[in-house]
Amino acid sequence: MRANVNLFWILTVFLAIVAAVYGFWSAAESVTGQPEWAGTITIALTAILSAFIAFYLGRVHKAQGAELPEDRLDANIDDGDPELGFFSPWSWWPIVLAGAASLMFLGLAVGFWISFIAVGLGIIALVGWVYEYYRGNFAR
Repeated sequence: MRANVNLFWILTVFLAIVAAVYGFWSAAESVTGQPEWAGTITIALTAILSAFIAFYLGRVHKAQGAELPEDRLDANIDDGDPELGFFSPWSWWPIVLAGAASLMFLGLAVGFWISFIAVGLGIIALVGWVYEYYRGNFAR
């Protein structure tokens, strides 16, 4: 986490410098002598956001006191590899659910009546995905 904090502070300084250079450069290039405010403010706000994130991560790191595996020199690759959960590699229900979501967005864009079909298909796909291990060969 210490590396992340340092990277965000470096990014803050870089973006602050870029915002100042962009403001001066756009003012020098314009006919009226005014800087281009949209880009200058956007880059400056990005620097502020980066500073907020760096400050927050620094406070969390100080409060927790724990080191992440990537901060330790004696860490192995497996130390930072958490268990992500159980996923069914043969399940077709996520594809059906993605199709239902696609139909829902199509219904919102083209015709609202398609959304009713998508909701029904989505409910069927969600129930099928949740209960796929409650029947058949893989019942528990």
